[in-house]
Amino acid sequence: MSAPVEELLLEWFRAQGRELPWRKTRDPYAILVSEVMLQQTQVARVVPRYLAFLERWPTVDALAAASPGEVIREWQGLGYNRRALNLHRAARRIAAAGWPDDLTELPGVGRYTADAVSRFAHERELLPVDTNVRRVIERTGGEFGPASAHALMDLGATVCLARIPRCDACPLVVTCPSRGRRYEPLRKQGRFEGSFRQRRAETLRLVASKARRADDLEPDVLESLAADGLVEVSSGRACLPR
Repeated sequence: MSAPVEELLLEWFRAQGRELPWRKTRDPYAILVSEVMLQQTQVARVVPRYLAFLERWPTVDALAAASPGEVIREWQGLGYNRRALNLHRAARRIAAAGWPDDLTELPGVGRYTADAVSRFAHERELLPVDTNVRRVIERTGGEFGPASAHALMDLGATVCLARIPRCDACPLVVTCPSRGRRYEPLRKQGRFEGSFRQRRAETLRLVASKARRADDLEPDVLESLAADGLVEVSSGRACLPR
């Protein structure tokens, strides 16, 4: 995609880009927290929790000094609680040995998250490709540079939507070969209501509020939570890890 078209995208972003708190920092820890929270959780839900998390643990050393149970408790409501444990484990590794050259060595950090921290904290010349960025690139057939990272994310999240893109609001519509197309829904995740995931979440919420008798909890759910390191069972009691 030509430079003038990329400039159209950046011009749109300057006027329409989202104001998000993690875009106002170059602190790799703060950016890592935001990226982990944003995995499978909507931006609107993340913003207040991100601010509260950093107010409580403003540095990687502060988070590393917390107990796993404290972090799990703070994470309640964001879902996918293993992310909290991985973030805490990553913080402890960084506090002990510094930031690794390859961030994918950190627990829970994949290629995209590593690239996002490298780009947004250190301004490395690479383009982090998440679901939204990939969608825009595939539909437009474009080639975009690292400077377009946030713009591509916002375009994919607010305009180039998964099923029914808002082509009338897209700055790239004139040259986009996919303009006007509609898309079949992707495979849906199973219903949360009544699912094992819901039972896990409810059980973890109970244990987070106070230690519980193991016999009062569903055995299969408790076993699953314990296997993930989200609860500890000792002397017939289930509690958060200490």
